[in-house]
Order: sequence, then C-alpha cells, then structure tokens
Amino acid sequence: MVTIGAATSADIDHLADLWVELARDQRAHGSHLLPDENRNNVRNSIARHVIENTLLVARDPAVVGFVMFELQSGVYEQATTRGVIQNIYVEPERRDSGIGTKLLDAAENTLVERGAERLALEVMAGNEDARRLYRNRGYEPHRIELEKSVENDNHSKE
Repeated sequence: MVTIGAATSADIDHLADLWVELARDQRAHGSHLLPDENRNNVRNSIARHVIENTLLVARDPAVVGFVMFELQSGVYEQATTRGVIQNIYVEPERRDSGIGTKLLDAAENTLVERGAERLALEVMAGNEDARRLYRNRGYEPHRIELEKSVENDNHSKE
C-alpha cells in the first residue's frame, strides 16, 4: 500500500537520483536541463525542501515517487498567494496507478493549508500524459512560454 509522507534527510541522495531520472525523461519532451550535470545543485535544493517540509514522497515501502512544492515568493507584490507545485515524479513501472494523483492531492492540500489561494505548476508542452492529468485536475494555461532556436533563424538576421 502506497503512503504519502514527508521526505527525510535519509531520502536526499535517493531523491536526487530520482530527480536525475525525471530530468532525463523530460529531455524527450524538450527540456534543456542536463540531468547529471545538475545533480549536486538539485541535491542541495532537495535538502532545502526537506528542511522546509515542502517535499513529499510516496512509499511502498521504498520511495516510488515524490513532489516538491512551495508558496511563491519574490521581489514583486502579488494580488494572490500562489502555491507552486514542482517536480512530480513517479517511477515508470508505477505510473498510471494513482500515485501521481495522491502526490498532487497531498501537495495541493498542504499548500492550501499554508495559505495558497491559487495553485500553479509547469509542464513541458510535449508531455501530453502530464498535461492530461493536470487538465483533468482543473489546471488551465495561465502563461505561455515561447521559444525558438537561433541556429537557423533567418528572420532575426534581416
């Protein structure tokens, strides 16, 4: 039986390995992140999330997935308090079993308990499975990021 709970310091290295797998998966959907090259930075981020209690894991009994989240903060005043959900990952052989939904539920509930009035997340445009999950959960496009390669860009050279 899968349980959702707070990550601990004992989970950090394993979670960093899972994040590297997530980043590798996302390369197929157009991500520019370099998985192995970012492992140490991500390990530090995971440690911060563990300390701040903003990282949940799915266990069965070993860790089979995770989600990171936080209340948005920054230099600009906002009209609403946004909770941002980041890096949802479920091991490939456990996908489509409801674990991602449980992780998303837990992250959303925790953010609302901490004062979030709106929830946000990012997804790679080419990751249709994730986009379908989020659409089914009521997430709608809020901001669209556009990108192009300058390698063969004739328009900007005129």
